[in-house]
Amino acid sequence: MAVGIFDSGLGGLTVLDAVARRLPQVPFVYFGDNAHAPYGVRTADDIFALTCAATERLWSEGCDLVILACNTASAAALRRMQETWLPKDKRVLGVFVPLIEALTERQWGDNSPPREVAVKHVALFATPATVASRAFQRELAFRAIGVDVEAQPCGGVVDAIEQGDEILAEALVRSHVEALKRRMPAPEAAILGCTHYPLMEHVFQEALGPEVRVYSQARLVAESLADYLVRRPEFLGPGTASKFLTTGDPASVSNKATQFLRRKIVFEKA
Repeated sequence: MAVGIFDSGLGGLTVLDAVARRLPQVPFVYFGDNAHAPYGVRTADDIFALTCAATERLWSEGCDLVILACNTASAAALRRMQETWLPKDKRVLGVFVPLIEALTERQWGDNSPPREVAVKHVALFATPATVASRAFQRELAFRAIGVDVEAQPCGGVVDAIEQGDEILAEALVRSHVEALKRRMPAPEAAILGCTHYPLMEHVFQEALGPEVRVYSQARLVAESLADYLVRRPEFLGPGTASKFLTTGDPASVSNKATQFLRRKIVFEKA
């Protein structure tokens, strides 16, 4: 009954942590493609190929359902995977939709037509590839009308977080917020469109100001997954063991992951 969690690096551990707390009875297999991170500067075709390979590896671990905790993969590869590649007995889900449903105050799986919502001015902070894909705006348009989205590509933030350089990461976040606010001086809400960014959520909030509601993904994805598995229990795969897999150096990735989550994490070679 294992579920796969995929990310290009360590950011998806924020999602893993939340879903494991919400669903303690479910084994989770985490796959970090650290050898090819970051994805945010890669082409859409490259991201698609890497994401498909990682998904197949998680299937081999008995995970019929895979969560793309990587926003870049969700933005650049998910729709193509679902439309052209995915077998009928498997599911791959992204992390955008739970965020948008929370922003637009819709119930999980509400497929009614798009409608007016209270929030009109939304700031999106994401990797360059996620911003370029316009996937967030496309998914939002399915659910809401009249919402102005200003997107800020946050180059360098993921690298700084992965390298453990909090001072640089904080400086970059403040710089990116300032750049966005020059174009949208008064956002009502901000979307942290990368699973690394919850680690800098307090910096985003400080830079944006207390009047801006900041939406972060991990808790919302956990609730969405719990709801999905109640409705579709057949996609709880045959896997039985939790584990951490990486395409990078297991010892190095384990050390960084342990610092990242502040608990002992041991990766195996994928």
